[in-house]
Amino acid sequence: MIEQKKIIEPEIITCEVCFKEIPISEAKSDKATDYIMYYCGLDCYDEWKKQEDKSNENSRLGEDLKS
Repeated sequence: MIEQKKIIEPEIITCEVCFKEIPISEAKSDKATDYIMYYCGLDCYDEWKKQEDKSNENSRLGEDLKS
């Protein structure tokens, strides 16, 4: 009798930028204090980083205007 092995599906996560579903083993991640954010590649990570930097810059400008 031939023994059949069960196929294990890889754990799938969603990219934080483009929402593409990817296996967790292929994802790039950025660890924060309370969570981990996953990206399908460095292009999406760079895009997220640009958005985050721009958001932080706008927050600082808003604080400067209040002072």
